[in-house]
Amino acid sequence: MTAKDQRVAVLMGTRDGAAFIGEQLESLFAQSWPAVDLWVSDDGSTDATVAIVEAWRSRWNKGSLTLVDGPRKGFAANFRSMVIDPRIDADYYAFCDQDDVWEPDRLESAIRWMEGEDIDMPLLFCSRTATISQTGIPAGYSPLFRRPPSFRNALVQSIAGGNTMLFNRKARDLLAKASARTEFVSHDWWAYLIVTAAGGKVRYEPRPLVRYRQHAANLVGANVSWKARLSRLGRLFQGQFATWTDSNLRGLAVNRDLIARDAALCLRLFIRARKGSTFRRFSLLGKSGVYRQTLMGTLGLYLAFLSRRI
Repeated sequence: MTAKDQRVAVLMGTRDGAAFIGEQLESLFAQSWPAVDLWVSDDGSTDATVAIVEAWRSRWNKGSLTLVDGPRKGFAANFRSMVIDPRIDADYYAFCDQDDVWEPDRLESAIRWMEGEDIDMPLLFCSRTATISQTGIPAGYSPLFRRPPSFRNALVQSIAGGNTMLFNRKARDLLAKASARTEFVSHDWWAYLIVTAAGGKVRYEPRPLVRYRQHAANLVGANVSWKARLSRLGRLFQGQFATWTDSNLRGLAVNRDLIARDAALCLRLFIRARKGSTFRRFSLLGKSGVYRQTLMGTLGLYLAFLSRRI
């Protein structure tokens, strides 16, 4: 099967993105992978976003370009609507933000890795990101993670942005089934959770394949400075992380039938670790084997557990 026979569905969520979406569309058009169907779910833009996308219809010769109305319930619900949409059919699927810039081999690098893996297994590819300013000036990189991706990590950390993710048909089928049963906090964390929970395989690519644009309207900030990292770690102690974790656990609870045996054991220990005495919490958390990607993050996790902030 040639590259032209293997289609990628790019799932782009938009809302008032006129300022930067043109540059992103140019980078999608410049992808080395030849067969790309673009699905754009617009979540109620009041600027020229829709007009810019419409203007690309006649130019988009890599495949189809489909524009749909989003649910208008936030970015996570917008991506969820595309994950569960039965009209979207492809060999591979990639999440896409409206204001990034993709490297030309963003799609091909992920697909080439998947071609060497078991196609009957849910596969998810993600990568590090480079950060650029509003005007496109390089501003740094997301942290370089070295510990292996796994469900034990996914329970307490989202390893990469959805804008770097590509997944195969098996993973999409899994995500669609799981997502139809529940809502979620963030599509990227949910994808990482469900794929690893079901025994799928995740590849974290250390080479940045996406340039993430940092600007005032971003929904989620870049994690590139020590200040930003400390801010995120601080959420462990402010209750926000506990709220997110509660949401993830509710989603996993209604998808018990999709969870592999090893992941289910880890999950039970993690849930039990959130209750009881200090010693019990510490002991069960250790037995669960959960970890964050950095030593500082893991230490913060344990401290938050012991102080009952999770």
